[in-house]
Amino acid sequence: MTKKILLSAALILLLSGAAGWLGWERYQQFLHTPLNIPGEGLVFNLEPGASGAEIVRQLGLLGLTRPGWEWRILMRLEPHVYQVGEYRLEAGMLPEDVLRSLSSGEVVQHRITLVEGWTFRQFAAALRANEVLEHELDLDAGPQWKLVAEALGVDHPEGWFLPETYQFTRGDSDRDILARAHQSMKTELEKAWSSRDLDVPVASPYQMLILASIIEKETALNEERGRIAGVFTRRLKEKMRLQTDPTVIYGMGESYDGNIRRKDLQADTPYNTYTRHGLPPTPIAMPGRASLMAAAHPEEGEALYFVANGNGGHTFSATLEEHQAAVRKLLERN
Repeated sequence: MTKKILLSAALILLLSGAAGWLGWERYQQFLHTPLNIPGEGLVFNLEPGASGAEIVRQLGLLGLTRPGWEWRILMRLEPHVYQVGEYRLEAGMLPEDVLRSLSSGEVVQHRITLVEGWTFRQFAAALRANEVLEHELDLDAGPQWKLVAEALGVDHPEGWFLPETYQFTRGDSDRDILARAHQSMKTELEKAWSSRDLDVPVASPYQMLILASIIEKETALNEERGRIAGVFTRRLKEKMRLQTDPTVIYGMGESYDGNIRRKDLQADTPYNTYTRHGLPPTPIAMPGRASLMAAAHPEEGEALYFVANGNGGHTFSATLEEHQAAVRKLLERN
C-alpha cells in the first residue's frame, strides 16, 4: 500500500513538473511571438478607464492576439500604468513592447494646417472638416464668430491666428486649436511691433496686423513682401489711397465671383481702398511671419505702384506714367 502511494505521488509530481514545464515553454513562446499587427501598422485607441483585461480583449477583437492566461501573468510580472490616447502599434512588436507603448504616453500626433492668406472663414471650414478634433464650436454661424472674438478679447476674429501646422491629439477640440493659434499670432505680432522701424505709419499693433494681411494677399513671393510693404507705407505717408484689390474682394464677401468689375471698385464699403483713405477696419486674411516682418520693416525705395507682371511677380513703378505702361504691357501679354 505504501509503495502504491509513493508511486502515485511520484507520478503526480512528474505530471505536475511536465505540465509546469509545458506551461513555461508556452509562456516563453508567447513572450517571443509578435502580435498579428499588419505590415503598415495600426493605431490603437486606449479609452479612459480601460483595465488590463479590457486592453487584451480589444487587442483580441482586432485579431492581434489570443487573450489568455499568458497576458494575465505578464501584466502581473510587469505592472504598468496605462495612459489614455491613440498609440501606433508597429509590425513585429512583442507583447511586452505593446504594454510598454500603451504606458509610455507617446500618443499619435495629428496635424492641422492654417495656410498663409486664409480667411477666418476658411480656417473655420478646415476645423469643421477635421474628423479627429472634438467640435465644441458652431463655426459655421456668423454669431458664433462674435463669441469667438469676445473669448479672445478682440473685436473681430479675422487675422488673429498664426498660419502654421499645429499638432494635436485625439480629444483636443477646435477651441484648443483656436486658442493656440491666437496665442502664437499675439507672440509674433508683439515681436514684429517691438522691432518695427520707427517711421512705419501704423499707430498700433492691430494696424500692423491689418497691413500685414494686405501684404500677404498681394504676393506669395518672400522677396517681394518688403517691396510691397514699402509701396503701401509710402502711399500711407503721402495720404494716397492704397487702391489694393484684395481689400475690395474681402469687402464683396460671398458676392465675389472671381472677377472685379468697375462697379465693384466704385462701390463704397469700409474695405474699398479705392474709395477710402487709410487701412480697412480689420485684417482681410491671416498673415504669416514674413508678412508681419515686412510690415514692420518695409523696403526703402521710390515705388508707389505695382502690377502683376504675368510671371507670378510684380512690376514696381515710381510714377503713374511708368505704372500705366506696365499695365499696358500686362494687357498685351493677355
